[in-house]
Amino acid sequence: MDSDCGPFSSSKASGRPTPLDERDIDMTSTSEATGTTQLATGTWAIDPVHSSIGFSVRHLMVSKVRGTFQNFSGAIVVAEDGTPSVTAEIAVDSINTNNEQRDAHIKSADFFDVEKHPTATFRATGVRANGDNYVLDGEFTLKGVTKPISLDLEFNGVNPGMGHGEVAGFEASVVLNRKDFGIEIDMPLETGGTVVGDKVTITLEIEALKQA
Repeated sequence: MDSDCGPFSSSKASGRPTPLDERDIDMTSTSEATGTTQLATGTWAIDPVHSSIGFSVRHLMVSKVRGTFQNFSGAIVVAEDGTPSVTAEIAVDSINTNNEQRDAHIKSADFFDVEKHPTATFRATGVRANGDNYVLDGEFTLKGVTKPISLDLEFNGVNPGMGHGEVAGFEASVVLNRKDFGIEIDMPLETGGTVVGDKVTITLEIEALKQA
């Protein structure tokens, strides 16, 4: 692999278009504990046991409600020419805010309408350098609405693992406006403002395992 192209080998020589444009990317590990700084050719599957997807949203204008999605999957696939692709899927009905009544309301048609839209999906379209870190561009679909989004991404490198294959680590975050995805409930307060804020911060801690 071409070490000048970070975790992915260069595909410039092929002249073929790529789903992720890594021309200016040089993802390198910041930790001496990691074994390598590149993703080998093949499939790297998200390990849900060692990964998490969380969110926070403003509540009553002064505090935040936090929660997680318990069920999700995804993969990074690196082709022989170094061309990478990233996909992910979230089971929206696996939301957990540690309150059953609130979770039931969030799953209802007022918010996610999980009976009609049980999953959210992400498909990456590009990755860009941003100082020492990166920006991962892609298309996110929630409640039947697809919008372009850009996640702040940190690549933590690759570790040889503990006997089950190499492991790559990533951290990512993005702020979304729920109304962009058709979640328009307001629930206004008598004193002004709303019960639930419009902006939702999504945070991801991802460990991806190299598949045999």
